[in-house]
Amino acid sequence: MRSLLTRRQKRKLLITTLTLLFALVFYALERAGWLQPAASPVQHLQPGQYAVVNVADGDTIEIDMNGVRERVRFIGVDTPETQDPRTSVQCFGQAASAYTKELLGTSPVRLEADPTNTNRDRYNRLLRYVYLPDGRLINAEIIKAGYGFAYVLFPFEKLEEFRSYEDAARAENKGLWGSCSIQEDNDKKTTDPATLTD
Repeated sequence: MRSLLTRRQKRKLLITTLTLLFALVFYALERAGWLQPAASPVQHLQPGQYAVVNVADGDTIEIDMNGVRERVRFIGVDTPETQDPRTSVQCFGQAASAYTKELLGTSPVRLEADPTNTNRDRYNRLLRYVYLPDGRLINAEIIKAGYGFAYVLFPFEKLEEFRSYEDAARAENKGLWGSCSIQEDNDKKTTDPATLTD
């Protein structure tokens, strides 16, 4: 009986040692960047992150906010129109919508309000900065790439930052700056109606 108990103890010690060894090797490989943990559905929607269910146009999305569908208007950026019934589709409007869809992919987004801005606009859309999981601010990315204008008609904390992104995109003829005729009325900018090639 005594030798059987000793065998069990040896087996248990061997299993424990091997388990610890595998755990240490796995930890070392993960720290070295050789292993990436698999993303689970739970990791895709952490608290404060929301699934995008629709891209309405380049500066407006719809999200699932805990079972409620909310329209979100990006703070500080204005893309050419594609959905406004009062105007025709504008030059680079479809491209801006496609760019926003490409940026979002299937990623959840994190929303952030601006303390100097209102919570909602006159169409009852939430006004938010929209962040990707990697930390990029979509509002800024659209302006930097020339798919939209800095929307400076209302105050917001990143106004000067966004204006500088617009200036850089304009200087480099990025996106709509090199492809569209742009009308400026004070601080409001629009593009001409789209042609068949836009």
